[in-house]
Amino acid sequence: MWHRADGAYALAVLMAWLVVCAVSMFWTPYGLLYSDAHNVWDGPSAAHPLGTDGAGHDLLTWLMKGSVTQLGIVVLVVACTTVLGLLGVWASVGSHAGAGRGSRIWMVCVDTLIAVPTVLVAMLVSVPLGSSIAVIVIACSFAYALSMVRVTRPVAQLAAASPYVAASRSYGVGEGRIFFSHVVPAIAPMMAVQLSMSAGTAILAESGLTYLGIGVPAGVPSWGRSLATCAKLITVHPLTVIWPGLIITAVVVALNLLGDALRDCADPLVNADLRRVSYADAVAADGHAADGRADNRPDGHDVSARIEEAS
Repeated sequence: MWHRADGAYALAVLMAWLVVCAVSMFWTPYGLLYSDAHNVWDGPSAAHPLGTDGAGHDLLTWLMKGSVTQLGIVVLVVACTTVLGLLGVWASVGSHAGAGRGSRIWMVCVDTLIAVPTVLVAMLVSVPLGSSIAVIVIACSFAYALSMVRVTRPVAQLAAASPYVAASRSYGVGEGRIFFSHVVPAIAPMMAVQLSMSAGTAILAESGLTYLGIGVPAGVPSWGRSLATCAKLITVHPLTVIWPGLIITAVVVALNLLGDALRDCADPLVNADLRRVSYADAVAADGHAADGRADNRPDGHDVSARIEEAS
């Protein structure tokens, strides 16, 4: 991935993000609740490299602390999307490669639920839970899992209807083992792209939901919270909005490019180097097997001696 422009950019940005998260857990320029009342809406300076917001909070401190919150949201959304997506693919494919009536009914339900906006789902969830990170995770996981099921279902159907799956069933292999041994590897490249897009979109969803007041609660640092706070006076103090906007843009682009790079590097249908390596390994394995058979083959004298001994 380092030899690809998109892969190198994605890895560099994500590594920088992880380093900032690790550093912010032990050190920040100021405390999270520190407020400089004499420098409200201050621009970049030696004391505050990125300036301050309307409450006098240091923007660099809040962005560093917010990186941990964003990382937690992304990890939770990706994990929940993976679990729900695999369950949805299992339900859509089933033991008959999606040919049953129940599978078709399930896909009609998936197509219908995809039309429900993520913001509407978040609003419905926020009624019992209030403004919390759980609202973002539930709404995003629900929406992204349905999209992953819709995209990966055709490939999963082809894998489930393949001859080697039928051979596995004839030997009594369970459906769960078949699903994770044959179907999941077939849809893994597509899942990587969908999950990377889900991770990037989760950051955008957090920013939008927090701006609407149903996302991260007040007092919890996040990039969306900093963006929503600074956007109130964007025409008066535009510099305070640039920093969280640039960070969100850079990370979202890196996450989207990460999925494409992973697919191109790990999929033999796209990466010609993997096909050449696999072919070379197969040829080498056949050569060793042929040498072994040649070594174990008896020569003419041994055959004659065995015939005489038998007679």
